[in-house]
Amino acid sequence: MATSQVETVSSAADKAKLAAVAALVVAAIAGFYLLSKQGPLVQWAVLLVGLVVAVAVFLISEPGRRFVGFARDAWREVKKVVWPTPKETTQMTLYVFGFVVVMALFLWFTDKTLEWVLYDLILGWRK
Repeated sequence: MATSQVETVSSAADKAKLAAVAALVVAAIAGFYLLSKQGPLVQWAVLLVGLVVAVAVFLISEPGRRFVGFARDAWREVKKVVWPTPKETTQMTLYVFGFVVVMALFLWFTDKTLEWVLYDLILGWRK
């Protein structure tokens, strides 16, 4: 059985920061709807500023720093991927289409053969 390690927020400061993040997101969304009479520019400005502040607070917390480290590692791994050339992509696509056509013909032939064996030879329904 595989064991998974669950990390929890341990320091009171990080818990407070994450609570502030949640409060800022809720406040930004509430501000967006409560300021509907001020016009869309004010609404979107309040929403965006609130979300940017929430992200900034999250990034200075320990879970935020771990997330940034994870994102950097993931981006570093994505850079190592060797992507196929356009010629390779075209060739593989044609191989897949060719295989699909061959399989379709094989399945059609198998179906018709079984149909002939069962209905014509064994049951004699089609004469």
